[in-house]
Amino acid sequence: MATVTEDQIAKAIAQANVPDMDGDVVSLGLVSDIHVKDGMVQIMIETSQERASVMEEVRKDCEKLASEVPGVLNATAVLTEEREAAPAQPALDLTQDERRIKAPGVGSIIAVASGKGGVGKSTTSVNIALALSRHGKKVGIMDADIYGPSIPRMMGISGQPRSEDGTRLIPMENYDVKCMSMGFMVPEEEPTIWRGPMVTGALEQMLRDVEWAPLDILIVDMPPGTGDAQLTMAQGTELAGAIIVSTPQDIALLDARKGLNMFRQVEVPIIGLVENMSYYICPKCGDEAHIFDNGGAKETAEKYGCPFLGAIPLDVEIRKTSDGGQPIVVSKTSSPHAKAYMDIAAKVIVEIDRLNQATVT
Repeated sequence: MATVTEDQIAKAIAQANVPDMDGDVVSLGLVSDIHVKDGMVQIMIETSQERASVMEEVRKDCEKLASEVPGVLNATAVLTEEREAAPAQPALDLTQDERRIKAPGVGSIIAVASGKGGVGKSTTSVNIALALSRHGKKVGIMDADIYGPSIPRMMGISGQPRSEDGTRLIPMENYDVKCMSMGFMVPEEEPTIWRGPMVTGALEQMLRDVEWAPLDILIVDMPPGTGDAQLTMAQGTELAGAIIVSTPQDIALLDARKGLNMFRQVEVPIIGLVENMSYYICPKCGDEAHIFDNGGAKETAEKYGCPFLGAIPLDVEIRKTSDGGQPIVVSKTSSPHAKAYMDIAAKVIVEIDRLNQATVT
């Protein structure tokens, strides 16, 4: 494999011109950091909230240009907010093995992530959490999607959490699963317009300042992508591992691999991949159709040496039960779809035990 240098990446992304500015992303000083290790490239691009939409195209261009450099296995570019009078910080300090944020009394924190939206990650997170609970585990679920929280509705919970001491929150609860989300703090249709540091602070508070204990497993439903919020959770949290959710088509798997590589770069174990919307069974004739292709997540898991946890069908009942606050794992326990989630949860438990044993030894 060809050795990739930061200079090579900088030269490549210098071809990315910035709209309405006279120059490219490198010459304009907008690239705050480039980190390269073992063919994995991370690029940090500074911008402001007002220019974020314009710079999104520049970010995509940089990813494409960097990925074309010989020897690059994966390239990820992240937009970060400008910080005055402060030195640029690297996106990922791959030599740092610090897991700063902990949730006291929680056995294992598991991130459920995807590289893109629209793959059913939150639905998968909720049903896996409920399946783990049905397997006898004490489970919580934390909604880390600050901008688009959906866990309250899916869990059938409304209202606001209370605090007995004025500092720590008591999590909401339903179906024997504890839950915390920004959706409990703001009206459902009101947007959360926050800058990066505020998002980071909210995530830290939901871990540190919530009475999660005692829990065996805390599922963290991650926002889609590989931006600041994802890096905060992946690099700054004591994660036991990550579950990657993807649909079978190539474009979704491409983004899923980015998420997978992000966790690997910060040395978070991959518990496994889940293929959502894997197939569709016609309710009239019983024929199986592969609307979004089929088997891509399993092939990706084999390629990257990760466990394949299972496939979930595309079915209207999964959507209806989730939207109605009665997820299929608890509302239709004997259905084949509930069984599929239960099987995935069983494999997750095995992987967690294996990882814990490896840590001890």
